[in-house]
Amino acid sequence: MQKMKGKSWFILVILSMLFLSACGGTKGSAQDGKEASKVTLRFATWDSEENLTLQQQIIDKFNESHPNITISLEAYGSEYDTKIAAGMGAKDAPDVMYMWNYPTYKNALEPLDSYIEKEGKGFKDNFFETLWNYNSADGKVLGLPVGYTTHVIYYSKDIFDKAGLPYPKSDWTWKDLQETAKKLNNPSENISGFAFTGKPDPYDFEMFLWGNGSAYIDDKGNLKGNANSEKSIEVLTMFQNMLKDGYAIATEGSGSTEMKSGKVAMFGNGSWSIGGLKDAGINFGVVEMPKFPNGKSVSIVSSSGISVSKDSKNKDAAWEFIKFWTNEESNKARIDYELPVLKSVVESEKLQEDELKRVFYNMLERSEGFTPASYKVENWSEVADRLGLVFEKIFNPSTLTDPKSAINEAVQ
Repeated sequence: MQKMKGKSWFILVILSMLFLSACGGTKGSAQDGKEASKVTLRFATWDSEENLTLQQQIIDKFNESHPNITISLEAYGSEYDTKIAAGMGAKDAPDVMYMWNYPTYKNALEPLDSYIEKEGKGFKDNFFETLWNYNSADGKVLGLPVGYTTHVIYYSKDIFDKAGLPYPKSDWTWKDLQETAKKLNNPSENISGFAFTGKPDPYDFEMFLWGNGSAYIDDKGNLKGNANSEKSIEVLTMFQNMLKDGYAIATEGSGSTEMKSGKVAMFGNGSWSIGGLKDAGINFGVVEMPKFPNGKSVSIVSSSGISVSKDSKNKDAAWEFIKFWTNEESNKARIDYELPVLKSVVESEKLQEDELKRVFYNMLERSEGFTPASYKVENWSEVADRLGLVFEKIFNPSTLTDPKSAINEAVQ
């Protein structure tokens, strides 16, 4: 699974055109049950290199078992957003596509609720409930979940062992993390107890506010009184104080690079760090996010889905394909590079017994019911830019701006 981020002005222009024309869009012939006897569907993916080989193998199996449907794979790679937006604006989007940014692309995607309902209750219930919130917009399901990651804390077992400290447990608190980080911090050997990014993605950082009973906005979209609430400021201050006290560092990335070099004992990130740490031969473990006093251990979810274009002329055929792409066999085929989204696969593959993967599933279950601000406000890009500047001021070691004054300025 690849997490897609960022949009150029070109994409925004195209999507503005798309929004204006959305109400006049026409339904494809599949809505009337008039599928052609033989159809070819375009499928766009953001994956590249070795993942494409596996994706083509899954497509080949589908084509063999569905003689009246042919899937043609289009790999957009790093130009994914640009090409998808251009295709949508020109009414020439792929029939089926990987999707993550539903609030941005929602007017060009086919609602799937009626298709899902026809499959029966067991179909939807087999997906982890938390994921539906991330594959919907405006109360409509716009994609079937494909893969996901929650965030966890990575820790170096070797650094813990050398310090004679027990490994962290799933019920630990932020106070526990801080006390442990202080004990692991070793300036003489250039080892920091904890690392977090100095320029956090606002989308990701909201999970810390959730854990402390706050959020960026309320149900009416108000930043003021929420992003700058007492509980939100507590979170910002806690992270800044870890820097001021010298046992944590603010990094360019997540902290994974520093752990690979033996310079960081703990950091937080999604499952993206597993492969790199394994390749580097790091003896590491993962544990659930700490909880706040009277708060929760909760994580943001980075979820990828698969969607159908509203302009596709073969929606029934497209539905058959995305069902195949998300079924048990396909989930198992992709298990080495993305976390399965079906409960039946997690059970059959005994993933809750896996030392690493079970932690991500535990965090997924803990994180049900939280909706990111990006799904609630139309101007999320603007809000994220403002928050990003605030975080940089607060966590930049050369500035360390007072959190309360920095966030108050941003929400005015």
